[in-house]
Amino acid sequence: MIFLNEDILLSNIDKIHTTEMGVDRIKKNLKLDANDVVEFCKNKILDKNCNIYKLGKNWYCEIGNIRITINSYNYTIITTHLKK
Repeated sequence: MIFLNEDILLSNIDKIHTTEMGVDRIKKNLKLDANDVVEFCKNKILDKNCNIYKLGKNWYCEIGNIRITINSYNYTIITTHLKK
């Protein structure tokens, strides 16, 4: 396991995006009705209570019962999950 400083992700917050399929996946997985799911995710990531860590090629951002997975090379939100 490799843990890197979360400041790398936070300093690149403006690069975070997703695909059209990603938008649908995020809405479905988080049961969201939000118009801008990327902005929703960015707000969660920027929350001071968000636990941010990197494993392999992905960043993981966990807050409350939400986990956001982001590719560390191109800052694409890959998926989100509700933790049980």
